[in-house]
Amino acid sequence: MFSIYYKEAKYEFLRLLRFPGFSLPTILFPVMFYVLFGLVLPTGPSAGVTAAKYLLGTYGTFGVMGVSLFGFGVSVSNDRGYGWLELKQASPMPLMAYFVAKLAMAALFSLAVTGIMLGLGLTLGHVEMSAIEVARLVSILVLGSIPFGAMGLLVGHTAKPTSASAIVNCLYLPMSFLSGLWVPIQFLPQALQNFAVIFPPYHMGRLALGVFGAADDHWITHAIALAGFTMLFLGAAWLFSGPHARPNWLASTTNASQGKVATN
Repeated sequence: MFSIYYKEAKYEFLRLLRFPGFSLPTILFPVMFYVLFGLVLPTGPSAGVTAAKYLLGTYGTFGVMGVSLFGFGVSVSNDRGYGWLELKQASPMPLMAYFVAKLAMAALFSLAVTGIMLGLGLTLGHVEMSAIEVARLVSILVLGSIPFGAMGLLVGHTAKPTSASAIVNCLYLPMSFLSGLWVPIQFLPQALQNFAVIFPPYHMGRLALGVFGAADDHWITHAIALAGFTMLFLGAAWLFSGPHARPNWLASTTNASQGKVATN
């Protein structure tokens, strides 16, 4: 069973890594924005920390969000629309391995984006962080792929392959701005600041900024909010998937094989 999950995750990661339409934008866009606004054109300190340090948390969230939304939303929509997901269901492989592989892929790409930005910030941006702060930031951002992956899963089960990318962009970019990822949330109008709490990126960004002491320390509130969003998106994705797409994900390969033989 471990070999099945490992191989599915490995080839899912390699498949998207070799697809420049996914790997280049999801990695280079947040890194490019960070270099431009955090290193080349830095503004004054925000919330008591330098721009290069502050934007590690916000653009890190932005990068993780993009990886997860496109990795789940567009990928699942294509697999579902072109019959690949149905083929996976008919195979002896546990269907849960399919979703675990995509989650592992999102975590690995999130780790790559975070690692590149941290390397640039610590060297070119002269950001000062302790080893504990680095570990906390990386952990928060990588785990942040879970709620955004759940959101992408909902898009993947509701959007057609031809429209999934457009829908993801319509969610990705406005939510990033309204959540204070592009500019500090305190620079937005008060009405938008109050409105930001309904968006998952806001809570993710506050957790990341909390590592530097640049946000309030109510991390439990933000963690609970993200957990709630995750369950909400997963529940909605399950409802929209339809009865035919709700197999027992935890079934063994033996049971799946027996079911396939019986169907034949």
